[in-house]
Amino acid sequence: MGAMAHTSALVRALNGDRPEVAPVWFMRQAGRSLPEYRELRVGTRMLDACLTPDLAAEITLQPVRRHGVDAGIFFSDIVVPLRLAGVEVEIEPGRGPVFAAPIRTADDVARLTAIDPAEVAAAAEPIREAVRLTVAELGETPLIGFAGAPFTLAAYLVEGGPSKEHLRARAMMHADPDSWHRLAGWLAQVSRAFLGAQIDAGVQAVQLFDSWAGSLAPAAFRAFIAPHSTAAVTDLPVPVIHFGVGTGPFLADMRLGGVASAVGVDWRLPLDEAAAIVGPDVTLQGNIDPALVGAPWPVLEAHVRDVLRRGRAARAHIVNLGHGVPPETDPAVLTRIVELVHADGE
Repeated sequence: MGAMAHTSALVRALNGDRPEVAPVWFMRQAGRSLPEYRELRVGTRMLDACLTPDLAAEITLQPVRRHGVDAGIFFSDIVVPLRLAGVEVEIEPGRGPVFAAPIRTADDVARLTAIDPAEVAAAAEPIREAVRLTVAELGETPLIGFAGAPFTLAAYLVEGGPSKEHLRARAMMHADPDSWHRLAGWLAQVSRAFLGAQIDAGVQAVQLFDSWAGSLAPAAFRAFIAPHSTAAVTDLPVPVIHFGVGTGPFLADMRLGGVASAVGVDWRLPLDEAAAIVGPDVTLQGNIDPALVGAPWPVLEAHVRDVLRRGRAARAHIVNLGHGVPPETDPAVLTRIVELVHADGE
């Protein structure tokens, strides 16, 4: 990883050194918006694709080639480390992760957490190989690793699948806090093992995704989630980006006590307001509204320029969407956004 880790625009921004041109990448840049991805995935289930090294590497590389983004994001899924730990899970098309045995009682939690998180690292050789293949092809472009945060993983496990309000998971926190903390603590170790495998193989930064954190009250996030998310990423040897959807009410807490080098901001909160909340010693990532990638170009262009302007209030700014790329996005629009961002700093 050597010198490249310190000279890429992404890592410079994560370290608080504002590059002349803001780095840009997109959450879910690899995937359904690309025709080459859809062609490659024919006949292959999602988790099988994630665990096939040459396939995962190729999917990771596709958007870097097409869009000229400043980073790759490793193609995987947040439930992959659970699969590596032996949990029975499948990703159903059109629905998402579905678990054969939801975790809803103290006995369920005890049974699951009896699995040694070290089993994830032991079973992660396909992940390491995929990262090695990708890093070799990317050259000077850095690769971001990722994992799901403990709350989002727990929400899927407790609900048994996708949910809009995560009522069972939120109820467990208060009804059985001991079981909740046991579950979330175990998941933090699982995510850390998954990130560690990617770091060992050469990723230069990692992102912890907490897709469902916005369903929590600030007090619940602080008491039941933040300590476990912090444990998942403390003392990692690469910079950490922490992202959640709907986290405006507790955005300062997303810094995880200063462990996170960057905080991702969704589309709801202007970046200059976010910068005032998180302070001068953290980088911001975001926050183009994903809905506007389907708008007429003059509308989208004005919005991107506004995001860039507001992002100058932060110590450094990594341009991204405020959530993932919508599947129906025209890839040419993403390429045009990258060109606009790069031209803005020239």
